[in-house]
Amino acid sequence: MFTDLVERVGKVIIRENTIYVEDIDLSKVLEIEEKGNCYESALFFDLEHYVYKKPVCIGVFGCSYYNKEDSSINVTQYMIENKKEAIDVLFMAESYFKAMAEREKKSYIVTFSGNNDFSVIKYLFTQNNIDFNFEDHFVHIDLQKEYEKKFKESIGLKNLEKLMGIEREGEIVNGANLAKTFSKVVKDKDYIKRMPEDKIQRILLYNEQDVVNLFHIYTKWNKLPCLKEDSEI
Repeated sequence: MFTDLVERVGKVIIRENTIYVEDIDLSKVLEIEEKGNCYESALFFDLEHYVYKKPVCIGVFGCSYYNKEDSSINVTQYMIENKKEAIDVLFMAESYFKAMAEREKKSYIVTFSGNNDFSVIKYLFTQNNIDFNFEDHFVHIDLQKEYEKKFKESIGLKNLEKLMGIEREGEIVNGANLAKTFSKVVKDKDYIKRMPEDKIQRILLYNEQDVVNLFHIYTKWNKLPCLKEDSEI
């Protein structure tokens, strides 16, 4: 069960979604700093971006958090429609992070191999004189690094999702193709008008599933040993 709101503010596409989830089994949740409830204070974060020699833009900003009161995941996404809105998205992202830290009291940020995303957003923040230091507000939890610490080997997000029995809705979007799409968006102000609506929805759904699945992986973490053993039989 979910609600789904898509609107345009200026030219930035804003999509907000509420996804209701089952009760959390605390015995399966990843422990951080010897605490099993950090997910309640966490953001789950992922970007779709375009880099050419250096970061050019964030195509889609995606973030979610868990609302304990109604057992839901609240997802917020910002997607650009042209080059000008690439700057607007940065200021919207800054406002989002400040609101989450100050109003919602979030103090962790969960990613999968998130150093690349942080490199992009920090570079673009600096280039646009946005003074926001993530380390002042959030402890970073990288699930890929947590997996490497646990199993002494690396894994990709899609393989980890399969290992945990998480199935994606719709088709998998190729990251290289996404980068090409956003390169066209920033070079041609009318490109988005020619883009089929279902392609925009596929991009947003892909990013949404990234940030939602981070929550599911985090809260079902302790299923991993038996699943990994079964996969090797």
